Amino acid sequence: MAKLLEGKPLAEKIKQEIKRQVQSLGFKPVLASIMVGENIGAKAYVRSQEAVASDLGIGYQFHELAGQEATEVKLIGLIDKLNLDNSVNGIIIQMPLPQQIDYKKVRKFISPDKDVEGINPVNIGQVMLGKAKIVPCTASAVMELLNSTGINLYGKEIKIVGYSEIVGKPLATLLLERFATVSICHIATNEVGNLEKHVREAEVLIVAVGQAGLIKGEWIKEGAIVVDVGISRLNGKIVGDVEFESAEKRASYITPVPGGVGPLTVVILMRNLIEAVRLQQ
Repeated sequence: MAKLLEGKPLAEKIKQEIKRQVQSLGFKPVLASIMVGENIGAKAYVRSQEAVASDLGIGYQFHELAGQEATEVKLIGLIDKLNLDNSVNGIIIQMPLPQQIDYKKVRKFISPDKDVEGINPVNIGQVMLGKAKIVPCTASAVMELLNSTGINLYGKEIKIVGYSEIVGKPLATLLLERFATVSICHIATNEVGNLEKHVREAEVLIVAVGQAGLIKGEWIKEGAIVVDVGISRLNGKIVGDVEFESAEKRASYITPVPGGVGPLTVVILMRNLIEAVRLQQ
């Protein structure tokens, strides 16, 4: 039976270090959050961010663009204003964005030094070069969980399912820096019937798709480490991408959903804010 890789104990340790760093700054750093349009999930994430920021002694500004204001021009204008505001140390755009706004276009306008999510192409490029100061929060959370197991990743067969720019792609690079053997699986892997084969080979499996039950528990290699980033609602319950009950019987470590990656992401967002303050200084 697998040991649970729970995010909350790790998050509490990181929070204590952030509190110490905030106190040593001599001023209250400020995170500016932008939400465009209406989204229940985004609002819940905002509440979580605000609560954690308050606990850590971090200022939190909330900016909402709704109705006719929800345009690319308005959003870019707000980003520019926050970039120029010396009292603001970090900027985050809540996802998802409405269809009329091109995420890949607007992210370029966030100053790299205030980009606490690590989504500006400059910061993504720094990850690829192995010189990142600010790493996308979810990718960083996964690395914290893997580090907590004490496993040596050198040469390990690692399979990532999902190739997004804020999880799969940066994670692959971070793991390559540790000399792991990394494969990325995606929709085409599944469509040609090779997903099960890759999953069965994984000594470490990281899944970030958002499709309930995509990974069957019986596919998990005996003794594998399983990190499930996906989150979906199924029959009124929050579940991950991996069939938890059957996977738990085969894995050595596995993240619960909820309670695994999630609790870490908000705290790492705040850690990135402190790094942003250093870059600005």
